[in-house]
Amino acid sequence: MLELFHNDMSTCSQKVRLALAEKGLDWTSHHLNLRAAEQQKPDYLALNPNGVVPTLRHNGTVIVESTIINEYLDDAYAEPILRPTDAAARARMRLWTKQLDEGLHAATGVLSTCIAFRHQHLRGKTREEIEAYLARMPDEAKRERQTENIFKGIESKFFRAAVHRFDKLLAHMELDLTKSEWLAGADYSLADIAYAPYAVRLDHLQLHGM
Repeated sequence: MLELFHNDMSTCSQKVRLALAEKGLDWTSHHLNLRAAEQQKPDYLALNPNGVVPTLRHNGTVIVESTIINEYLDDAYAEPILRPTDAAARARMRLWTKQLDEGLHAATGVLSTCIAFRHQHLRGKTREEIEAYLARMPDEAKRERQTENIFKGIESKFFRAAVHRFDKLLAHMELDLTKSEWLAGADYSLADIAYAPYAVRLDHLQLHGM
């Protein structure tokens, strides 16, 4: 039995749902309302102490981190294969997915919060309520970013660097896609699955001109 604890707008959740769809797998949905801080409730933290989505539970085994979840799904379900069979192409795939976990996902959060999500937090809430929500975040660095981004928007000290990070990413992506049809080579892979939600997010934030 596959169970996914996720959120509809979460880019990390979207990439896992894409992998599940590519594999043609049936799964049980547990949708978490992130604005209501359901990811910070004790029963969820028992599954994922990081207090983030998504989390996969497969026959009782809990897997966290979306990149790891997608590789797990490709290991657990052989067809269709979502990783290149060629060693060099597989390394290229991992270089792409590695970037997301080493700063690019955080940059996405900065852009999303500064431009759009901050308004959801600010609507109908006092500063004290927002600060209480932020105080429950276990990740101190994320808490600092979110505080700045929610209260200052595009004037946040993190905003400009996030824009530049995406500019660099898109130039790299454009270069690689002149060499092959897909990010990791000749075949569609977990790299393409991973980046599709981030491209969509830029469009939603009206940054498609980049």
